Amino acid sequence: QVQLVESGGGLVQAGGSLRLSCAASGSIFNINAMGWYRQAPGEQRELVAAIASGGKTNFADSVKGRFTISRDNAKNTVYLQMNSLKPEDTAVYYCNASIKTYPIGYYHNYWGQGTQVTVSS
Repeated sequence: QVQLVESGGGLVQAGGSLRLSCAASGSIFNINAMGWYRQAPGEQRELVAAIASGGKTNFADSVKGRFTISRDNAKNTVYLQMNSLKPEDTAVYYCNASIKTYPIGYYHNYWGQGTQVTVSS
């Protein structure tokens, strides 16, 4: 079994910062891409940022220049540093990881339980 556990969400004023963490644990052979998605009420889940195993990153246009993503492969952990937060960043943020649990087999997508980020104006 694989678990992704997020932490770091909360309430912050516009212009403030938060750092999200997501640690993967369980029967893990290898992790490929890791990333963060978010879903606001009444909206579809959208990609915020992703990072490949080699470190290549990509970001949604709406967060470029404000958010950074990083990972610690030794700890199976991905981070999302969010600066200059705006009210429109308010959403539930979900961690995602592509994980192989055995040497032979396929990568499967796993999700965290989500953490609420609320930005007040």
